[in-house]
Amino acid sequence: MPDANQRPIPFRGGGFDPRPRRLLPWIVFFLLIAAWQAASSAGLLPPLFMPSPAAIARAFAELWSNGTLVEHIAASLKRIVPGWLIGTAAGLAVGLAMGIFSAARAAGLPIVSALFPIPKIALLPLLIMWFGIGEPSKVATIALGVFFPTVIAAYTACDAVPRNLIRMGQSFGLPATDIVAKILLPGAMPGILAGFRISASVALLLVVAAEMIGAQHGIGAFVLAAGNLMQTDQLLAGVVMLSVLGLLISWGLGIVERSVLRWR
Repeated sequence: MPDANQRPIPFRGGGFDPRPRRLLPWIVFFLLIAAWQAASSAGLLPPLFMPSPAAIARAFAELWSNGTLVEHIAASLKRIVPGWLIGTAAGLAVGLAMGIFSAARAAGLPIVSALFPIPKIALLPLLIMWFGIGEPSKVATIALGVFFPTVIAAYTACDAVPRNLIRMGQSFGLPATDIVAKILLPGAMPGILAGFRISASVALLLVVAAEMIGAQHGIGAFVLAAGNLMQTDQLLAGVVMLSVLGLLISWGLGIVERSVLRWR
């Protein structure tokens, strides 16, 4: 006869069970903004060095209404889009070649490993000497910075595809092109798309750095000019715009990811 004081042992075989908390991020965000605003209103934060969220919002609204932010964002996007596309296309081709062909892997892996750690913004003066002070040098800097993360993402994603699936296709007599198209690429696609997110962030960082060094227009040039003039509310408004731009890029890549990976 079971003891009345005995309690059932909870099931422990479920593992981690993450559940979405849709409201919690917004609550935390608004609490942080409210605490920041309260500290600014109480005089705990000097407005010159840390303007209040209300001041940043006013500066953002003014810069957006008079077209200043739109002008600088358009200039930055004209550099990000071609740079990211060129770097991604080249990196994807090289990374897939390294993941498929042993000769390409043996030849490319040492070069990629040696050049990847170099800060690409440090090469901007050299690229300016090659391509001039105009747009090509900035686009080349972004493309070069995007190239290496894409190569590594594509190569490692191909390498992570289970070999038993490839051997199964070979045992059924599938040609190599079908194995690549129907087994390797679908299996590697989640890792490749994750690499796209990283490379998009790298492109955003590099365009800001390149514009701070040698540009009259662009969000990086605007942030640098606002900092030099001690207009910290406008500076942080530019930073907010960078955050919004990054979120929009991530949202767009998320749509692409859900569309491509519907089979999952």
